[in-house]
Amino acid sequence: MEVVKLHLIMEIATDRLEMHKNVGIQRDNWNHLLTTLINMITLSAATMAGVAAIGSGGAPLVAMKNNLTLGNPTENDVNEAMEKVLALDKAYPLPLLGSMLEKFPQTVEPEVWWPPLKQRYRRTEEGMKGNNGWDARLEMEMKEIVQVLKKKDMGEYIRLSKIVLSFNKILAVSGPVLTGFAALGCACLGCVNASWPVMLGVIGGALASVVNTLEHGGQVGMVFELYRAALGFFKLMEESIEHNINEQDTDKRENGELALLIFFTLVPEQ
Repeated sequence: MEVVKLHLIMEIATDRLEMHKNVGIQRDNWNHLLTTLINMITLSAATMAGVAAIGSGGAPLVAMKNNLTLGNPTENDVNEAMEKVLALDKAYPLPLLGSMLEKFPQTVEPEVWWPPLKQRYRRTEEGMKGNNGWDARLEMEMKEIVQVLKKKDMGEYIRLSKIVLSFNKILAVSGPVLTGFAALGCACLGCVNASWPVMLGVIGGALASVVNTLEHGGQVGMVFELYRAALGFFKLMEESIEHNINEQDTDKRENGELALLIFFTLVPEQ
C-alpha cells in the first residue's frame, strides 16, 4: 500500500512539473509579446510626436519514470514524500491558485523548497564499521564549511540579489514615468509654441522603450529569482550539515566521508 501511495505522489509531482513547464512557456511567450507591443506603441507615439512637429505601430518526462527502490517503505516514507511535494508547491506557487511570488520583497531570503529535516533512523549498511565515517576532525571541517557558506557564498549571493532587486525597482518605476513624460509631450503638441513638447515626447518615448526592454526583455526579475534559488541551495547544504552534526548517534547520520565527497563535488571551488 505504501508503494502504491508513493507512486501516486510521484504522478502528482509529475503533473505539477508539467504544469509549471507549460505555464513557464506561456509566461515567456506572453512576456516577449507584451514587451514588443509596449515598445512598438511607445516608439510609434514618439515617432508621431516628431512627425507632428515637422508638419506645424511536451515530450514525455523520462526522468520521472524511474523505478522506486525503497526497500520496505513505511507510512513515514509516504508522509515525507508528500511533505516534500507540498513544500515545493509552497516555494514556487502557480498564479492559477491565487498566490504568487512577491516581486519586490522587503528582505532577501533563500528560497526554501524542502520540509524541515527529520531523522530517518537509518542504520549503517553492512560493512560500515566504526563511527560511520565521522570523527572530531571531520566535524570541525564541516563546521568550518558552514561558516564559509554563510560568509562567502550566501553573503555574495545576498549582495547580488539586493543589487538586482534595487535595479529592478528602478526600472519598474522609470518605465511608467518616462512613458508619462512622453504622453505629456504628445498632449502638449500644438498647445504651446515651443520645442520642449517635441523633445519630451521623442526622448521620453525612446528612453521608455529602452527601460521596458531592459526590464522585461532582460528578465531582471528572473535573475533575482535565480539568485534566490541559489541561496536556497546553499541554505539546504547548511541545514543538512548542521542536521548531521547535531545528531549524537553517528549511526543515524549520513556517512561522513560520503557527505564530504558530495560537498566538494557540488562546490569544487571551496
